[in-house]
Amino acid sequence: MEFKIANASIEIEILMTVVMLLCGLTFFLFGMNVMSDGLEKMAGGGLERTLRKVTKNQFLGFALGAGITIAIQSSSAMTVMLVGLVNSGIVAFRDSFGIIMGSNVGTTLTAWLLSLTGLDEGGGNIFLTLLQPMTFAPILAFVGIVMHMLSKKEKQKQLGFIFIGFAVLMTGMELMSSSMESIRHLEGFNSFLATLESPILALLVSTIFTGVIQSSAATVAIVQALASSGAITFQMAVPLVLGANIGTCITALISSFGTNKNAKRVVAMHIYVNVLGSVLCMILLYISRLFIPTTLGMIIPMWMVAMIHTVFNSANTIILIPFRKSLIRLCEKTVKYAPEKEHAVFLDERLFNNVPLAISECRRLTVEMADYAREAIIAANDVVNSFDAEKAEHIKELETLIDKYEDKLGTYLVRLSNNALSEEDSHAVARMLHSIGDFERIGDHALNILDLAIEIKEKSIIFSDDAYNELHTVSSALHEILNLSVDSFINEDPVVASHVEPLEQIIDELRDSLKSKHIDRLQNGECTIQLGFVFTDLLQNYERVADHCSNIAVYTLQLHSTKLDAHKYLRNVTSHPNEEFISDYNLYKEKYSI
Repeated sequence: MEFKIANASIEIEILMTVVMLLCGLTFFLFGMNVMSDGLEKMAGGGLERTLRKVTKNQFLGFALGAGITIAIQSSSAMTVMLVGLVNSGIVAFRDSFGIIMGSNVGTTLTAWLLSLTGLDEGGGNIFLTLLQPMTFAPILAFVGIVMHMLSKKEKQKQLGFIFIGFAVLMTGMELMSSSMESIRHLEGFNSFLATLESPILALLVSTIFTGVIQSSAATVAIVQALASSGAITFQMAVPLVLGANIGTCITALISSFGTNKNAKRVVAMHIYVNVLGSVLCMILLYISRLFIPTTLGMIIPMWMVAMIHTVFNSANTIILIPFRKSLIRLCEKTVKYAPEKEHAVFLDERLFNNVPLAISECRRLTVEMADYAREAIIAANDVVNSFDAEKAEHIKELETLIDKYEDKLGTYLVRLSNNALSEEDSHAVARMLHSIGDFERIGDHALNILDLAIEIKEKSIIFSDDAYNELHTVSSALHEILNLSVDSFINEDPVVASHVEPLEQIIDELRDSLKSKHIDRLQNGECTIQLGFVFTDLLQNYERVADHCSNIAVYTLQLHSTKLDAHKYLRNVTSHPNEEFISDYNLYKEKYSI
């Protein structure tokens, strides 16, 4: 009876220890995720803008990769982000080597932070005692929740999230360390540790475990927790850390499904650098076992695990840098290239996990769309003045491309808006959704103008000198308002945008005035009815384009507003014009007088 009770007690102890370990791992992963999300949102689109600056200078790429990984505290997130950026064409595949190596080194900082739990084990230093997780984590969590609940600024709220995430992460690490202390005394655990004395087996266990939980930081944290209980030797720690590096490639591999060739090459590069470095390190480990077996069998502290992690990734980078071009060629041969035949408008759904980055990528494509819309209108006006079949075909291609942008961006932005967005991000998404509709309509009017140009050519229509001069005046005003609205949108410049509405008022008046003049010419027999329809249709399209330019400018003027309402804003501006509006209006009236 006593034997059964004893067995039951042991089973309960094992169960409680496993539950504590799982709770610690859950806390760790959750804290890492919260902290990473908070850091990414604080950085916003700056992550993408920074990565865009990566050039052929691999040292700059290394610094950026390390810096961003340190900022978001996740090499897996950095790699997934890089796969998405290469897939979208933002970063070239050949520029990814330095970023990957930098990310590998940057991720080692996490292990050093976790080493705080192993400080002052003797309890003799008050300062080091204060650095213990169970001392500062609750305080940090309290500060974080107060900042998140009471702060009105989004950046401060995100900083609160970062504090909370870090506190939860460190608490999880402490729970894992405590569970390892209990596990050490369980029957059978020492037998399991004995199997890890085999470097190959330890490497495989670590690789598989990291692939399952998709976090190398968590695997290294568990190794550190084992080290804190005195259960890890140097020769066990090395393959366990190497396995964590290889296992984290699984996350990148999963993220590459459905991507283009260059994005798959990034994953191939990630796998090659980690596997090749690990193979070389394992060879050195086996050689060392022949000469210094006693040293390798020594029990190591937590900070030594962090040291192994840092030294391996740093040495791996130094060794592989001279072979960068060979590795690039190997990846290109592994994943063969297939050229794209048409202009691709691609938005990677993987970026949904990083809202600021997704918004920044949408903005990049919206800017491209704006430039295409401007190009289409200018080309259409040129064709009206002098028909060119090649240019006419180009306008049709531009209009089709603009429609494609509108479809892809609209769908993506609507899906993105279903995420939990900050007020600033929500406003940015709404502004782009409004703007792409106006850019698409501008593309439609370019096609309408082209159709009128084709009619002018086919029917050999010739405008009178007066009509030609009038069209030249209004088309010049249209070019200016188009440039003002598009440039203000691209540069997010409210000052430039403020000049749009006065000019739009002038174009409205020009349309009415020129229609009246044209009716007079029709009544006096100076113009044919057929020509009259073309003339008025051109004026109508010009005026509609100006209306859409006005809407785009209003969205720029309302950059810092919480609500977009173009019609209300325009009613207020026109009914109560300020001195600047009146000054611009008078200037444009004189400039485009007929």
